[in-house]
Amino acid sequence: MYTQQFFIEGLGCASYLLGCEAKGIAAVVDPDREVQKYLDAAGARGLKITHIIETHLHADHVSGNSDLAARTGASIYLHEASGAEFPHEKLKDGQVISLGNIRIKTLHTPGHTPESITLLVSDSTRAEQPWLALTGDTLFVGDMGRPDLVGAEAANGLAGEMYTSLFEKILPLEDGLLLYPGHGAGSLCGKSIGSMRATTLGFERLANPALAPRQKQEFIAFATSDLPEQPGNHRRIKALNRAGVKPLGEVAPRALNIEQAIPYFEQGAGLLDLRPKAAYVQAHVPGSVHLEADDQLSNRIGFVFPPDAPMILLLERPDQYLQVVYSLARVGYENVIGYLAEGLDVWEQHGLPLTAGDIKDIKPRELQQLMADGVDGKKLKVLDVREPWEFQQGHVPGALLIPLGQLAGRLGELDPQQPVAVICASGNRSQSAAALLGQKGFTTLFNVAGGTGTWVRQGLPVER
Repeated sequence: MYTQQFFIEGLGCASYLLGCEAKGIAAVVDPDREVQKYLDAAGARGLKITHIIETHLHADHVSGNSDLAARTGASIYLHEASGAEFPHEKLKDGQVISLGNIRIKTLHTPGHTPESITLLVSDSTRAEQPWLALTGDTLFVGDMGRPDLVGAEAANGLAGEMYTSLFEKILPLEDGLLLYPGHGAGSLCGKSIGSMRATTLGFERLANPALAPRQKQEFIAFATSDLPEQPGNHRRIKALNRAGVKPLGEVAPRALNIEQAIPYFEQGAGLLDLRPKAAYVQAHVPGSVHLEADDQLSNRIGFVFPPDAPMILLLERPDQYLQVVYSLARVGYENVIGYLAEGLDVWEQHGLPLTAGDIKDIKPRELQQLMADGVDGKKLKVLDVREPWEFQQGHVPGALLIPLGQLAGRLGELDPQQPVAVICASGNRSQSAAALLGQKGFTTLFNVAGGTGTWVRQGLPVER
């Protein structure tokens, strides 16, 4: 038996290749949209991909199952409760998929979603008992899948199902069982997922807070409290995965000169500026959206750019194109027209407008001073974009709470002419929020570097 894990930094998504080298066949579990890596890995081991298995319909990233099926002819497998609207094979609890010498047993483990499954994998040449389990979004390293991404109204019921899945289906298995989860650190599908990418059931039994002994109602309260912000654009992603995703196909860079790009801008295309912040501050196109081309791009784009709007990319280097396009496609942003092949010097030569400056990063003590003194005679508004449970634990006095996931729909509560300082826990979410406000015409913006965590560590006043 051959196994290989593929991991996406930032999103924290894990997918897997399981292969029987004796028979030359393989399955891919939870594929993401960059499917060439599975084809390359399988080809290097002499394997043909014949099965594509989804542990559930994902809410944080768009599946690559349709792309992989189109290229391999493999069938797609989902639990019968998924409600998927595209052609697929329906799995039942206890059903076994034979993959040469490999046995993959379906264990229905609802809780994160109604259709969530855990895959118990055996190598029949060694033993019939499971050697490893692919736990999807049911059980993570140090955590479990959150129950609220299907909808807040369903969270309590799913948390109750998660209790049964964990304590009655998974915990009775052997301590030596290897666990390979669907997510690692960086994912928003849990509260605080560990950075290790595999574990054992015995160690999780010992050290995972989600598996601590509790009565069912206590567990439900634990599972539904202190949850992080929901992934941006998650409802749309879930709907795409349920309906069936149009194959992305081969991705080829498309360079546009300024004259070719202008008609697209006139028809409503947006410019996504992916250069380093220092370059953006020096000069940028008015109204462009700035997010650096790092491993957080997939997590942040859903908060600051409309998902169906066509976009043109402004890159630091042309060789970033494929990386950026896949980062966007993973979260359902597929309408990339191309990238600007000419720089902003050529843009300016065409008589087109440029501006400079940006959201200013400030330290917590600078924030305290601005709160006292104001900005150019105007009172500063402090906007906290964390989740309510974080806010309740302590916040900057007088701060207004609007969680990042709600900001786009609550802009009317803010005055674009009033200076705004945006704060979160560490400075990451606040950067995305400030970018959204800048796009919407807010004139004076500050991002609090280090966030509330640094504010508290420096002994500054906290309101609860």
